[in-house]
Amino acid sequence: MGSALQSLDYAVFLLYFFIVSGYGYWIYLKKKSGENTASGFFLAEGALTWWAIGASLIASNISAEQFIGMSGSGFAMGLAIASYEWMAAATLIVVAVFFMPGYIKNKIFTMPQFLEKRYSPLVATMMAVFWLLVYVFVNLTSIIYLGAIAVSTISGFSFTACAIFLAAFAILITLGGMKVIGYTDVIQVFILVLGGLFTTYLALDLVAQQFGTQGAVAGLGFLREQAPSHFHMIFDESNKYYKDLPGLTVLFGAMWIANLNYWGCNQYITQRALGANIETARSGLLFAAFLKLLMPIIVVLPGIAAYVLHKKGCFNKK
Repeated sequence: MGSALQSLDYAVFLLYFFIVSGYGYWIYLKKKSGENTASGFFLAEGALTWWAIGASLIASNISAEQFIGMSGSGFAMGLAIASYEWMAAATLIVVAVFFMPGYIKNKIFTMPQFLEKRYSPLVATMMAVFWLLVYVFVNLTSIIYLGAIAVSTISGFSFTACAIFLAAFAILITLGGMKVIGYTDVIQVFILVLGGLFTTYLALDLVAQQFGTQGAVAGLGFLREQAPSHFHMIFDESNKYYKDLPGLTVLFGAMWIANLNYWGCNQYITQRALGANIETARSGLLFAAFLKLLMPIIVVLPGIAAYVLHKKGCFNKK
């Protein structure tokens, strides 16, 4: 199968690459000319604004596995998978109110440091080694693998070349530490949200066209008409996906532990806010919570639209 992209598509992609990497490199050079410390590299020393913190939190959380996985879950089970996103928004509020002030007031800059103060150096070392292994062998590998599959599928380039390109791109935009990451993430989240909303609009409009009309609002109406079960937020035991989202226990059960651990005790996430003052950190977390509310519109609705189009046989046409 040939490449699905045209010359203009490649031009837009390259323009995005040069803007993000060039902006990141400019910040890196600007920072390099000033004081260069470990705290500046890892925490940005209060240089991030609330909107940069919030955007960086979302950019750190949303990546290839979420776009591919949640869209697929939207196709299979519908809007119920959005409970993960909306619960994350509620969790971010809890972290902003209760967790972050404690970290900042006690000058906690890493999660192992917190465990060392609260328990012992042994517990801190165990956590540090565990999360290092998770990042290297689970997070990074899955993100690069799924991202390379997506880029390879739409571009026609080999999987290996796409994986190498994504890894090199990630290294390039993180050379300057947290300050570079925070501000380049603003660009990426802006493109992510804007592009995601536009993709949702196109998907809903395509559904509407298949039923003889046009417009995203009409398309959403057809989704609810053609796939009503995909808009159920709570499953009962008769649903085949109940084992994946077991009813109200999702909202009031152990998922809270997973969410609080991820958003409140995960160095990969909390590092974005630990270098700021309490007010800025809280505002950033609340901004991230607001962006989280938009994620189901961006990643789940297109999956439901794909399900309706699949039912109608659109993907079987040559």
